[in-house]
Amino acid sequence: MDKNKRKELQEEYKQIKTYMGAIQITNKVNGKIYVDSYPNLKNKWMTLQMQLDAGRFANAQLQKDWKELGSETFTYEVLEEKEADGVIDVRWEVKQMEKRWLEKLQPYEDRGYNRARS
Repeated sequence: MDKNKRKELQEEYKQIKTYMGAIQITNKVNGKIYVDSYPNLKNKWMTLQMQLDAGRFANAQLQKDWKELGSETFTYEVLEEKEADGVIDVRWEVKQMEKRWLEKLQPYEDRGYNRARS
C-alpha cells in the first residue's frame, strides 16, 4: 500500500466516532435481563455472542441459559449511548451509566442475571 493511501485510511479511521454505553441482554423465555456497560459499543453484540457461543462469558447463569436455550432466545438492546470523543475518563462515565440502569431496572435474582453489589 502506498504512503498516501495509508495516510488517507488512517485519517478516515480517526474520523470514525466511538460510542460508549450501557446495554441489556434479555432472555425472551423467562424475562431475565443482564445489564452491562462498555467503553466501545461498536460490534459489541457480535463480540458478546462469540463469547457466549464459545462458553467464555463471565456471567455463569446467563452462559448456562444461552447454552440450554440457544442464541435465538436472547435479544440485545443499547440502553444508552454517548459519544466517547472528548470524554476525559471513559471508564468512570460508563460505570456511571451502568449504575443508573442497574438502579432503574434492578436486574437481580429472579429478575435478572446481575449480582447485587454491596
